[in-house]
Amino acid sequence: MNRWLNRVAVVTGASSGIGAACCRDLVAKGMVVVGLARREQRLQELKAGLPADQASRFHSRPCDVSNEEQVKETFAWIDQTLGGADVLINNAGIVRNTQITDEGNSEDLRAILETNVLGVTWCTRQMFQSLQRRKVNDGHVVIINSVVGHQVPMMEGVNFNMYAPSKHAITALTEVLRQEFIKKGTKHKITSISPGVVDTEIFEAGSWDLPSAMPMLRSEDIADAVSYCIQTPPNVQIHELTIKPVGELI
Repeated sequence: MNRWLNRVAVVTGASSGIGAACCRDLVAKGMVVVGLARREQRLQELKAGLPADQASRFHSRPCDVSNEEQVKETFAWIDQTLGGADVLINNAGIVRNTQITDEGNSEDLRAILETNVLGVTWCTRQMFQSLQRRKVNDGHVVIINSVVGHQVPMMEGVNFNMYAPSKHAITALTEVLRQEFIKKGTKHKITSISPGVVDTEIFEAGSWDLPSAMPMLRSEDIADAVSYCIQTPPNVQIHELTIKPVGELI
Protein backbone atom coordinates (compact mmCIF):
# COMPACT_ATOMS: atom_id res chain seq x y z
CA MET A 1 0.00 0.00 0.00
CA ASN A 2 3.02 2.31 0.06
CA ARG A 3 2.21 3.99 -3.25
CA TRP A 4 -1.21 5.01 -1.89
CA LEU A 5 0.11 6.72 1.24
CA ASN A 6 -1.57 10.13 1.65
CA ARG A 7 -3.41 9.73 -1.64
CA VAL A 8 -7.18 10.16 -1.77
CA ALA A 9 -9.77 7.39 -1.84
CA VAL A 10 -13.51 8.00 -2.19
CA VAL A 11 -15.87 5.43 -0.70
CA THR A 12 -19.60 5.57 -1.51
CA GLY A 13 -22.23 4.09 0.78
CA ALA A 14 -19.83 4.76 3.64
CA SER A 15 -22.32 5.06 6.49
CA SER A 16 -22.44 1.35 7.34
CA GLY A 17 -21.44 -2.17 6.35
CA ILE A 18 -18.86 -2.67 3.62
CA GLY A 19 -18.45 1.04 2.95
CA ALA A 20 -17.69 1.88 6.59
CA ALA A 21 -15.29 -1.08 6.81
CA CYS A 22 -13.45 0.13 3.69
CA CYS A 23 -13.13 3.63 5.16
CA ARG A 24 -11.65 2.30 8.40
CA ASP A 25 -9.27 -0.02 6.58
CA LEU A 26 -7.98 2.48 4.02
CA VAL A 27 -7.48 5.34 6.46
CA ALA A 28 -5.64 2.94 8.82
CA LYS A 29 -3.31 2.11 5.93
CA GLY A 30 -2.37 5.73 5.36
CA MET A 31 -4.82 6.97 2.74
CA VAL A 32 -6.86 10.16 2.89
CA VAL A 33 -10.45 8.92 2.72
CA VAL A 34 -13.65 10.69 1.74
CA GLY A 35 -16.77 8.83 2.85
CA LEU A 36 -19.96 9.58 0.93
CA ALA A 37 -23.45 8.65 2.10
CA ARG A 38 -26.92 10.07 2.55
CA ARG A 39 -26.80 9.59 6.34
CA GLU A 40 -24.37 12.31 7.40
CA GLN A 41 -24.81 11.57 11.11
CA ARG A 42 -23.53 8.03 10.60
CA LEU A 43 -20.46 9.42 8.83
CA GLN A 44 -19.76 11.70 11.77
CA GLU A 45 -20.06 8.72 14.12
CA LEU A 46 -17.59 6.81 11.97
CA LYS A 47 -15.08 9.66 12.16
CA ALA A 48 -15.55 9.96 15.93
CA GLY A 49 -14.65 6.29 16.35
CA LEU A 50 -11.29 6.63 14.60
CA PRO A 51 -7.95 7.25 16.35
CA ALA A 52 -7.02 10.94 16.22
CA ASP A 53 -4.33 10.58 13.55
CA GLN A 54 -6.71 8.64 11.29
CA ALA A 55 -9.66 10.93 11.96
CA SER A 56 -7.61 13.85 10.64
CA ARG A 57 -7.39 12.03 7.29
CA PHE A 58 -11.07 11.13 7.11
CA HIS A 59 -13.52 13.49 5.45
CA SER A 60 -17.25 13.03 5.05
CA ARG A 61 -19.70 14.46 2.56
CA PRO A 62 -23.46 13.91 2.34
CA CYS A 63 -24.12 12.65 -1.19
CA ASP A 64 -26.89 10.66 -2.84
CA VAL A 65 -25.02 8.99 -5.70
CA SER A 66 -28.23 8.58 -7.70
CA ASN A 67 -28.36 12.39 -7.96
CA GLU A 68 -26.03 13.38 -10.80
CA GLU A 69 -25.72 17.01 -9.69
CA GLN A 70 -24.81 16.03 -6.14
CA VAL A 71 -22.11 13.72 -7.50
CA LYS A 72 -20.68 16.50 -9.69
CA GLU A 73 -20.65 18.95 -6.78
CA THR A 74 -19.03 16.40 -4.47
CA PHE A 75 -16.18 15.52 -6.83
CA ALA A 76 -15.62 19.23 -7.55
CA TRP A 77 -15.27 19.73 -3.78
CA ILE A 78 -12.80 16.84 -3.57
CA ASP A 79 -10.72 18.36 -6.37
CA GLN A 80 -10.71 21.81 -4.78
CA THR A 81 -10.19 20.71 -1.17
CA LEU A 82 -8.02 17.61 -1.41
CA GLY A 83 -6.49 17.82 -4.87
CA GLY A 84 -8.62 15.06 -6.40
CA ALA A 85 -9.28 11.36 -5.83
CA ASP A 86 -7.06 8.54 -7.10
CA VAL A 87 -9.06 5.55 -5.83
CA LEU A 88 -12.84 5.12 -6.01
CA ILE A 89 -14.75 2.41 -4.14
CA ASN A 90 -18.23 2.22 -5.68
CA ASN A 91 -20.04 0.53 -2.81
CA ALA A 92 -23.40 2.31 -2.51
CA GLY A 93 -26.28 -0.01 -3.33
CA ILE A 94 -29.89 -0.52 -2.30
CA VAL A 95 -32.57 -3.20 -2.35
CA ARG A 96 -36.32 -2.92 -1.99
CA ASN A 97 -38.91 -5.34 -0.65
CA THR A 98 -40.89 -5.98 -3.84
CA GLN A 99 -41.19 -8.20 -6.89
CA ILE A 100 -41.00 -6.96 -10.46
CA THR A 101 -44.53 -8.22 -11.16
CA ASP A 102 -46.06 -6.41 -8.17
CA GLU A 103 -48.44 -3.52 -8.74
CA GLY A 104 -47.40 0.05 -7.98
CA ASN A 105 -43.68 -0.53 -7.42
CA SER A 106 -42.25 1.64 -10.20
CA GLU A 107 -40.58 4.06 -7.81
CA ASP A 108 -38.79 1.24 -5.97
CA LEU A 109 -37.55 -0.42 -9.16
CA ARG A 110 -36.36 2.88 -10.58
CA ALA A 111 -34.53 3.75 -7.36
CA ILE A 112 -32.55 0.49 -7.49
CA LEU A 113 -31.34 1.17 -11.02
CA GLU A 114 -30.58 4.83 -10.32
CA THR A 115 -28.43 4.01 -7.29
CA ASN A 116 -26.88 0.67 -8.22
CA VAL A 117 -26.12 1.42 -11.88
CA LEU A 118 -26.30 5.13 -12.60
CA GLY A 119 -24.71 6.02 -9.25
CA VAL A 120 -21.66 3.96 -10.19
CA THR A 121 -21.68 5.56 -13.63
CA TRP A 122 -21.81 9.17 -12.35
CA CYS A 123 -19.08 8.63 -9.74
CA THR A 124 -16.75 6.79 -12.11
CA ARG A 125 -17.18 9.40 -14.83
CA GLN A 126 -16.38 12.30 -12.49
CA MET A 127 -13.40 10.45 -11.05
CA PHE A 128 -12.07 9.70 -14.55
CA GLN A 129 -12.45 13.31 -15.69
CA SER A 130 -10.56 14.48 -12.60
CA LEU A 131 -7.74 12.03 -13.23
CA GLN A 132 -7.45 13.23 -16.82
CA ARG A 133 -7.37 16.91 -15.84
CA ARG A 134 -4.67 16.23 -13.25
CA LYS A 135 -2.67 14.00 -15.62
CA VAL A 136 -2.76 11.15 -13.11
CA ASN A 137 -2.45 7.83 -14.91
CA ASP A 138 -2.63 5.17 -12.21
CA GLY A 139 -6.14 5.54 -10.79
CA HIS A 140 -8.10 2.52 -9.57
CA VAL A 141 -11.89 2.07 -9.63
CA VAL A 142 -13.37 -0.71 -7.52
CA ILE A 143 -17.01 -1.76 -7.87
CA ILE A 144 -18.70 -3.79 -5.14
CA ASN A 145 -20.75 -6.17 -7.26
CA SER A 146 -22.42 -9.43 -6.11
CA VAL A 147 -22.49 -13.10 -6.98
CA VAL A 148 -26.06 -12.44 -8.21
CA GLY A 149 -24.48 -10.17 -10.82
CA HIS A 150 -23.31 -13.35 -12.54
CA GLN A 151 -25.95 -15.97 -11.71
CA VAL A 152 -29.37 -15.65 -10.08
CA PRO A 153 -30.18 -18.48 -7.67
CA MET A 154 -33.71 -19.32 -6.59
CA MET A 155 -33.79 -18.83 -2.83
CA GLU A 156 -36.74 -19.28 -0.51
CA GLY A 157 -37.63 -15.99 1.20
CA VAL A 158 -35.57 -13.80 -1.14
CA ASN A 159 -37.00 -11.57 -3.88
CA PHE A 160 -34.07 -10.38 -5.98
CA ASN A 161 -36.39 -8.23 -8.14
CA MET A 162 -34.41 -5.43 -9.83
CA TYR A 163 -31.37 -5.92 -7.57
CA ALA A 164 -29.98 -8.88 -9.54
CA PRO A 165 -30.46 -7.20 -12.97
CA SER A 166 -28.74 -4.09 -11.60
CA LYS A 167 -25.74 -6.17 -10.58
CA HIS A 168 -25.66 -7.91 -13.98
CA ALA A 169 -25.49 -4.43 -15.47
CA ILE A 170 -22.53 -3.68 -13.21
CA THR A 171 -20.73 -6.76 -14.49
CA ALA A 172 -21.09 -5.49 -18.07
CA LEU A 173 -20.27 -1.92 -17.01
CA THR A 174 -16.97 -3.07 -15.50
CA GLU A 175 -15.83 -4.51 -18.82
CA VAL A 176 -17.07 -1.51 -20.81
CA LEU A 177 -15.14 0.84 -18.54
CA ARG A 178 -12.01 -1.33 -18.75
CA GLN A 179 -12.18 -1.04 -22.53
CA GLU A 180 -12.76 2.72 -22.41
CA PHE A 181 -9.78 3.21 -20.09
CA ILE A 182 -7.60 1.35 -22.59
CA LYS A 183 -8.98 3.12 -25.67
CA LYS A 184 -8.32 6.50 -24.05
CA GLY A 185 -4.68 5.58 -23.53
CA THR A 186 -4.70 5.33 -19.74
CA LYS A 187 -3.30 2.82 -17.29
CA HIS A 188 -6.20 3.14 -14.86
CA LYS A 189 -7.41 -0.13 -13.37
CA ILE A 190 -10.93 -1.34 -12.66
CA THR A 191 -11.98 -4.22 -10.43
CA SER A 192 -15.34 -5.84 -9.75
CA ILE A 193 -15.58 -7.58 -6.38
CA SER A 194 -18.51 -9.99 -6.15
CA PRO A 195 -19.24 -11.17 -2.60
CA GLY A 196 -21.63 -13.88 -1.60
CA VAL A 197 -23.81 -13.21 1.43
CA VAL A 198 -22.37 -10.46 3.66
CA ASP A 199 -23.78 -9.68 7.10
CA THR A 200 -24.95 -6.09 6.54
CA GLU A 201 -28.05 -3.91 6.90
CA ILE A 202 -29.01 -4.50 3.27
CA PHE A 203 -30.95 -7.63 4.18
CA GLU A 204 -33.16 -5.66 6.55
CA ALA A 205 -33.96 -3.18 3.79
CA GLY A 206 -34.96 -5.96 1.44
CA SER A 207 -36.81 -7.90 4.15
CA TRP A 208 -34.98 -11.02 2.99
CA ASP A 209 -35.70 -14.00 5.22
CA LEU A 210 -32.33 -15.77 5.27
CA PRO A 211 -31.75 -18.96 7.28
CA SER A 212 -30.27 -18.12 10.69
CA ALA A 213 -27.43 -20.63 10.22
CA MET A 214 -26.50 -19.42 6.73
CA PRO A 215 -22.74 -18.77 6.39
CA MET A 216 -21.96 -15.09 5.91
CA LEU A 217 -18.96 -12.93 5.17
CA ARG A 218 -18.06 -9.94 7.34
CA SER A 219 -17.82 -6.43 5.94
CA GLU A 220 -14.16 -6.48 6.97
CA ASP A 221 -13.58 -9.46 4.66
CA ILE A 222 -14.61 -7.34 1.69
CA ALA A 223 -12.52 -4.39 2.87
CA ASP A 224 -9.50 -6.72 2.99
CA ALA A 225 -10.25 -7.76 -0.60
CA VAL A 226 -10.40 -4.13 -1.72
CA SER A 227 -6.96 -3.45 -0.24
CA TYR A 228 -5.60 -6.60 -1.85
CA CYS A 229 -6.87 -5.55 -5.28
CA ILE A 230 -5.60 -1.97 -5.25
CA GLN A 231 -2.04 -2.86 -4.16
CA THR A 232 -1.22 -5.16 -7.08
CA PRO A 233 1.85 -4.28 -9.20
CA PRO A 234 1.36 -1.80 -12.08
CA ASN A 235 1.14 -4.60 -14.66
CA VAL A 236 -1.49 -6.60 -12.72
CA GLN A 237 -5.21 -5.88 -12.81
CA ILE A 238 -7.68 -8.05 -10.91
CA HIS A 239 -10.69 -7.65 -13.13
CA GLU A 240 -13.17 -9.86 -11.25
CA LEU A 241 -12.87 -11.28 -7.74
CA THR A 242 -15.55 -13.58 -6.32
CA ILE A 243 -15.65 -14.15 -2.57
CA LYS A 244 -17.91 -16.63 -0.79
CA PRO A 245 -18.07 -17.69 2.84
CA VAL A 246 -17.04 -21.27 3.46
CA GLY A 247 -20.16 -23.44 3.30
CA GLU A 248 -22.28 -21.10 1.18
CA LEU A 249 -24.56 -23.15 -1.07
CA ILE A 250 -25.46 -20.56 -3.74
